[in-house]
Amino acid sequence: MGPGITDEDRAALLEIIAKGSYFGVNLASSDLDATFADLEAKGAEVVQEPVDQPYGLRDCAFRDPAGNLIRIQQAG
Repeated sequence: MGPGITDEDRAALLEIIAKGSYFGVNLASSDLDATFADLEAKGAEVVQEPVDQPYGLRDCAFRDPAGNLIRIQQAG
């Protein structure tokens, strides 16, 4: 971690990261619905089913086993 971060700050950040509350991943798919169906069938924790967003993407979201948010998108 960067300079100027105290040991207390470092411990707090590491605790937040370990909970999965700080980190997120954005991925892309050429066939979002098929990707969603595959992950759901494998038991992935669904946060958001595929939806068309007003800004032109279609996306969905899952949580990984550590609790991190993973968004998958497909350009409209």
